[in-house]
Amino acid sequence: MSENPLQLLFQAFGKVSECVQTHLSQFVLRPIGSSPSPSTKNQSPLVSLSSHSTPDSHLLQPGEILIKGKSSGPTTKEELGRATWTFLHTLAAQYPDKPTRQQKKDVKELMAILSRLYPCKECADHFKEVIRANPVEAGSHHEFSQWLCHVHNVVNRSLGKVVFPCERVDARWGKLECEQRACDLHGTSIFNGAK
Repeated sequence: MSENPLQLLFQAFGKVSECVQTHLSQFVLRPIGSSPSPSTKNQSPLVSLSSHSTPDSHLLQPGEILIKGKSSGPTTKEELGRATWTFLHTLAAQYPDKPTRQQKKDVKELMAILSRLYPCKECADHFKEVIRANPVEAGSHHEFSQWLCHVHNVVNRSLGKVVFPCERVDARWGKLECEQRACDLHGTSIFNGAK
């Protein structure tokens, strides 16, 4: 019996979230030009966001995540869109050259689910129209990556944004670098070579 595609999506988001949290926890905010303290020598500097800093105000507190100067507040539609496209392009970059029948079915179902459950109704309705006019192509890594780039460009055109050259999609959204192929997509079916 195959797993629920939403469960797989939540598992993938969980793994990505853990990875992001791990990497973000290594950053400290300190003024430009200041020398790192012994405890922060191996951590990456970020630009100070305020010129009125107290001695310790440039350090991130535990549990505090600072992204582009925004420490809290609801996610904007634009931030949600960027995060979603990042997720989808990363998924496409990891999508296999020879996907199983189940993987093809899952990716098509994922696109349909996004068009129904996306947290922005206007965006979801528009995406539903886009995939109705451009049915999901998921026969291979190349096919799915190119399809996703094309539909992303359809959305970008509708928003008056720049169109991305799809011949460069693999260079922009290359495969994740993970030890021992830990980031490879694995279907929920038994790997017996069936397609």
